[in-house]
Amino acid sequence: MATTRKRHTASFKAKVALEAAKENKTLNELASEYGVHQVQISKWKKELLGGLDSLFTKNKANTKWDKERDELYKQIGKITVERDWLKKSFKAYPKP
Repeated sequence: MATTRKRHTASFKAKVALEAAKENKTLNELASEYGVHQVQISKWKKELLGGLDSLFTKNKANTKWDKERDELYKQIGKITVERDWLKKSFKAYPKP
């Protein structure tokens, strides 16, 4: 008998993991309520608690890429303005 794997959304996983982290209910109660195995809930809870520190730290790699992206957009804008000016100037001179 072939069974298909359930695919849960990130919001569902977060909801279940947060309920597990609150520890108001046992894993067995949560498993029967949400239809997910206890081990899976434990994994989601561990992942939730393990990733909390990243919420409060600034990702310096992203700020580096953001600065580089902003600089590239600035260059693209400058080159576009120069190109448009050259097109306009070129049309102003008639062909000999």
